[in-house]
Amino acid sequence: MSGPAWFRALLVGALALTVVFLALPVVAIFVDAGPLDLVRSLGDEGAVEALRLSLLCSSIAVAVIVLVGTPAAYLLATRRFRGRSTLMTVIELPLVLPPAVAGIGLLAALGPRGLLGGLIEDAGLQLVLTTAGVVVALTFVAAPFYVRQAQAAFEAVDRSWLDASRTLGAGEARTFLRVAIPGAGGGLVAGLALAWGRALGEFGATLMFAGSFRGITQTVPLAIYERFSTDFTGALALSAVLVGMSAALLLAVRLLSGSSWLGGARAAR
Repeated sequence: MSGPAWFRALLVGALALTVVFLALPVVAIFVDAGPLDLVRSLGDEGAVEALRLSLLCSSIAVAVIVLVGTPAAYLLATRRFRGRSTLMTVIELPLVLPPAVAGIGLLAALGPRGLLGGLIEDAGLQLVLTTAGVVVALTFVAAPFYVRQAQAAFEAVDRSWLDASRTLGAGEARTFLRVAIPGAGGGLVAGLALAWGRALGEFGATLMFAGSFRGITQTVPLAIYERFSTDFTGALALSAVLVGMSAALLLAVRLLSGSSWLGGARAAR
């Protein structure tokens, strides 16, 4: 590495400090309690219910996000129209909203006395304090992570691929399915993983909108909050599971974005 010795030392020191600061709390989760204690804590019925509910609700939320967010991101990436910047700002706004504000906003919009509360009740639906409300909260906070990444991925696709597909007679829908999605595959997978990780870790909006009822709305983050003052080992065990799941998502992104999905993009040319 070129440059003065003091600057090289500064770079190394900054990297070391960053790694230690970010890694130490994660490592401490697995060091504070032994593996057997963690496993025993996960056998608790409430912990199992929280894990099941988190996986179920986050999976449904991510499926909805991908089905709706993919064509929405494609439109934003391939069209220029008046108000586009405003729409992008609205879509990305939940990224910076405090979780409690997100929950209050959902109540004001979808609660019994909210803007759409009457329509929701007339349709025979109930969202507040229900499992469906958990899915709504997770979708709201996680969707911007996917849409933002998917838009960037579609914008990175070579426009000549799309033009060539249309020149060869493929309609826009077929071009979207056969060329754009494979071409943006790595970015879409990364966005999916980011959204899923955000959904798994969501706390504030879920608590405000859906509450924390075991087996109904209590996801893993809410179960951790309930346990940390009375069963710290149980809270550590659930935290360790979330760390493992998040690490698996990040690893999947690393593997898929650089291999099979990019290979599919090349095959689509």
